[in-house]
Amino acid sequence: MGHANHLLIVEDDKGLQEQLRWCFDGYEIVPAFDRAEAVALARRYEPELVLLDLGLPPDPANASEGLAALQEVLAEAPESKVIVVTGNDDRENALKAVALGAYDFYGKPVDPDTLRLLVDRAAQLYSLEAENRRLAQQSASPLEGFLSSDPGALQVCRMVERVAPADATVLLRGESGTGKEILARAVHRLSGRREQRFVAINCAAIPENLLESELFGYEKGAFTGANRQTIGKIEYASGGTLFLDEIGDLPLSLQAKLLRFLQERTIERLGGRQSIEVDVRVVCATHRDLAEMIRDGGFREDLFYRVAEIELTIPPLRERPGDAVLVAHALLDRFAREQRQPRRLLTPEAIDAIEAYPWPGNVREMENVIRRAVIMADGKKIAAEDLALEVPEGGGEDRLRLKDAREQAEYQAVVRALSRSNGNIAQAAGLLGITRPTLYTLMDKFALR
Repeated sequence: MGHANHLLIVEDDKGLQEQLRWCFDGYEIVPAFDRAEAVALARRYEPELVLLDLGLPPDPANASEGLAALQEVLAEAPESKVIVVTGNDDRENALKAVALGAYDFYGKPVDPDTLRLLVDRAAQLYSLEAENRRLAQQSASPLEGFLSSDPGALQVCRMVERVAPADATVLLRGESGTGKEILARAVHRLSGRREQRFVAINCAAIPENLLESELFGYEKGAFTGANRQTIGKIEYASGGTLFLDEIGDLPLSLQAKLLRFLQERTIERLGGRQSIEVDVRVVCATHRDLAEMIRDGGFREDLFYRVAEIELTIPPLRERPGDAVLVAHALLDRFAREQRQPRRLLTPEAIDAIEAYPWPGNVREMENVIRRAVIMADGKKIAAEDLALEVPEGGGEDRLRLKDAREQAEYQAVVRALSRSNGNIAQAAGLLGITRPTLYTLMDKFALR
């Protein structure tokens, strides 16, 4: 098993506790005798395995205390595999425990060998799931908070890592909800300014008449209600990074003033006469097509060249195969922890529905869907109806057949090679890196001769 798994045994019978301790040689035993102690130890150790008697004091004749302990233990250690121990004829409470997140149940009287086998199986499953989580993290982006295994999105992440140490202005383009602010924070975190402030301002969320003072600050008496000197977000971010979100919504009247700041790295507060030098890294983001806005006169071309010294485009979720389910699993774990609920699982139909849905709101929309499902769903499994998504006809299993995908790729490669070589078998085989007999075999396979 590698390191010794912690096994939390929640049982008020001290004699049975001692018997079980000998039964589970090789495990790190953590004994608890009531609900409060079990929850405290679950918080401390986050045990891989839990053996829980449903009949706990102060009401050992009923399962209410044990079921409450189950929910609280899983809230502290949602990855734990909990095996509940019940009376031999108490199937109803055993099934209720499984619905609340227990891995399995075992009816008394206790047979040490059978119980040991059940716990060993739970340990193997825990180990497998832990390895899967580790592999999922390895395939994900190295940038905190941005999950992807898509080559296009990972290329964007590599570009972020490359440009972050430089002080060039970065423009992040992408639909709403694709993670532009996450990557902006990554630029800051990977730069030499990481110890300084990261200051974000949404240019679309602040009324035009307030945005100028929010950005540049103002002197006392600059306008009615200006009772004291106030520095703006640009000056406040000095030494660090300024993130201008939705810069495409910046009014034209402010675009000229922002351009001057980017050129000269100085600002003047409203009502002020003094130029103030500001040393700040600027990262911008927009979901708008700035090139089209320039043609329509809605965005200054000279400002575009200033904010887009480095331009990165984040692909939407629907164009990143496999990422929707990867992100959904991560959000499911996150919201279960936040809501202090047991870890939930997606049914195969729910996975098919997630893959088939286009996610026009990208990750932000998925966050809303998954959070609602975690709060509202009954039991430990999240179904498609809990997500309010439709299951595609025929499900998604056919899309996963590796043999079909390989044959489709082979067919397309052979057709392209034959087209590029104008039917010359030797040239086509050379392009494909195979021998002529192998090419003839593939042509026969796909009826291309």
